[in-house]
Amino acid sequence: MQRSKKSITVRLIKELFSFYPVMLPLVIVFIVFNAIVSSIPAVFMQNVIALVEQSFQSGDWNQVAGQILGFVGLLAFFYVLSLLSGFAFNQMMAIITQGSLMKMREKMFGKMQDLPVRYFDRNNHGDIMSHYTNDIDTLRQMISQSFPQMLISVITVLTIFSIMLYFSVWMALVVLIGVIVMLTITRKVGGKSARHFAFQQVALGKEEGFIEEIMNGQKVVKVFCHEEESKKDFDRINDKLFEESEKANKFANTLGPILNNVGNVLYVIVALTGGILLVSGAPNLSISGMALGISVIVPFLNMTKQFAGNINQVSNQVNSIVMGLAGTGRIFEMLDQDPEVDDGYVTLVNVREENGKLIECSERTGTWAWKHPHQAEGTVTYTKLAGDVRMKDVDFGYDPGKIVLHDITLYAEPGQKVAFVGATGAGKTTITNLINRFYDIEDGKIRYDGININKIKKADLRRSLGMVLQDTNLFTGTVMENIRYGRLDATDEECMDAAKLAGAHDFITRLPEGYNTMLSGNGSNLSQGQRQLLSISRAAVADPRVMILDEATSSIDTRTEAIVQRGMDALMKGRTVFVIAHRLSTVKNSNVIMVLEHGRIIERGSHEQLIEEKGKYYQLYTGAFELE
Repeated sequence: MQRSKKSITVRLIKELFSFYPVMLPLVIVFIVFNAIVSSIPAVFMQNVIALVEQSFQSGDWNQVAGQILGFVGLLAFFYVLSLLSGFAFNQMMAIITQGSLMKMREKMFGKMQDLPVRYFDRNNHGDIMSHYTNDIDTLRQMISQSFPQMLISVITVLTIFSIMLYFSVWMALVVLIGVIVMLTITRKVGGKSARHFAFQQVALGKEEGFIEEIMNGQKVVKVFCHEEESKKDFDRINDKLFEESEKANKFANTLGPILNNVGNVLYVIVALTGGILLVSGAPNLSISGMALGISVIVPFLNMTKQFAGNINQVSNQVNSIVMGLAGTGRIFEMLDQDPEVDDGYVTLVNVREENGKLIECSERTGTWAWKHPHQAEGTVTYTKLAGDVRMKDVDFGYDPGKIVLHDITLYAEPGQKVAFVGATGAGKTTITNLINRFYDIEDGKIRYDGININKIKKADLRRSLGMVLQDTNLFTGTVMENIRYGRLDATDEECMDAAKLAGAHDFITRLPEGYNTMLSGNGSNLSQGQRQLLSISRAAVADPRVMILDEATSSIDTRTEAIVQRGMDALMKGRTVFVIAHRLSTVKNSNVIMVLEHGRIIERGSHEQLIEEKGKYYQLYTGAFELE
C-alpha cells in the first residue's frame, strides 16, 4: 500500500513538472525562501538579547541601539522579500493548480474516448463521473493547499532544527525526542485516519454512482412505486460512507489535540532543561561554541513552540494528502486502462473513377473506397465501398469461456435487407455490435467488401456504417447540430434533406425556433417518436453504405411509424441494411430473415419461405409463440 502511494506521488509530481517545467520549480524556490525567512527571527532575537545583555555590562546604549536598529532593518528587509515571494508563489500556485486540473481533465476525457465499450458496460457511469468531480476536487485541494503547506512545514522544521543545533545540542536532543514521540503518535493515529479517508473516497464514488443511476431512472422508480426501496438502498450506501467518514475524521480530530498537548509538554520540558543547564553551569555543546545563557534559552523556547506547531501542521496535512492520493490513484487507474486496440491499416478514402480505375482524391466525391496497402509487395489496392458484409463460423462471448454466439454464418450483399428475429437475449444486437467492432470475435471471420474487418481501422469502419438504436441519445445543442452530429461537414441543406428523408422535417418546422430550437436533457422537450426521427435523420446525413436499425421504430406510434417507414425505405435504397425488430410487420419485405435462438441461427429465408416451413418464424408471425 505504501509503495503504491509512493508511486502515485512520484507520478503526480512528474505530471505537474511536465505541465509547468519552469513555473513549478520557481514556486518551490519561493516556498523554500518563505519557510527559511519564517525561521530566522530566532537568530535575530538571540543577537538582540545578547546586545541588551552587553549593554547592561558596558552601559553604552547608543552603540547597542544602533546595532539593534540594524538587525531590525535587516529583518524587515527579509520580511518584505518574503511578502513579495509569498504573493508571487500564491499567484503562480493558482495558475498551476487550475491549469493542472484543466490538463488532467483533458487527459481523462481524451482517454475516455479511447476506451472500449466493454469498460462502460462494466463500470457504473456515476462512479466514472466522480473521477471528474470528487476525485479532481481532492486533487485540487492537495495541489493548492496540502503540498505547499507540507513543503513549508518540512523546510521550516529542518531550518529550525539546524538553528537549534547551532545554539545548543543538548536542548536540540530534547526536542528531537519530543519529535519522535509526535511522529510515532502521528503514525499510529494518523495511519488509521488515512486508511479510512482512502475508503471514504471509494464509498463516495459508489454513492454518486447510485444517485446518478436513480436520477436517470426516476420515471421507472415512480411508475413502480419504488421510492421507499430506493431510499433504503441509498441509506445503506450512505451509511457506509458515513461509517468510513466518521472513523476517518474521528482519528483525524483526535490527532490534533494530542499533538498540541505534546507540543505544550515539550515546551515545558525544554524550559526546564534550559533552566537546569543554566543553573548548574554545565558547559554548552553547540555548533556556534557560544555559552548557554538567556540569549540562547529564550529564542530556543520560541523555536520549540514554532517547531511543534509545524510538526502539527505536517500531521494535519497528511489526511488531506492521503485523500488526494486516493482520488489521484483512481484517476490514474482510469488513465491506465487499456485503450481500444486498433491494429487496422486499411482506410476509407474519397475516390473518383477515371477510365475504370479508382483514383484517390481529397475532395468529397460521394464515392468511397478501401485503401489497402500491401507491405510485402509494396503496392496499394483500392476496393470500392459497396457494403458487402459476410460472417463465417463466428463465435463470440462477452466474457472468456462464456460463448453467447455459436457458429454464426451470414451473407449480406450490397443493397440487401437482412432482418434478425428472436427473443430478447437471442444475440441479435450482439451480431450488430460485432460488425461495428465494439467487441472482437472469439473465432471465425467477418469480411467487409472482401476485407477482414480486423484489417480495417475502426474509425474508418464505423464511418461507413450508420446506426439507429432503440435508445436515442440526443445532445445539448440545436436540432440542426444534433442532425449534423452524423457528419460534421454537412451543410444546413444536407441536414434538412436528411430530416425530410426521415420524415422529421414537418415536426421540426413546427418547433418554436425550427432547426435552431435548443435541446437539452436528451431531448426531454420532444416526444419519444420525435427523438427517434432525429436519430434517424442523423444516420441519414452520414450517408453510410451499411445501415443498422436496432428496434428503430419500436418507440414510435403506428401513425408515426408509417411516416418513418416511408423515409426508411428511401434511406435504405441501395444500402445494405441490418434490421432488428420485434414487430414482424416491419421485416416482411426483407431479402433474408434470420431467426435466432440461444445465440444460434435456427432458420433463415424470405418471409414467404419461412411461412411455408411453418417453423419458429411461422409461430412468431401467427402469434402461436410470443417473442418475449
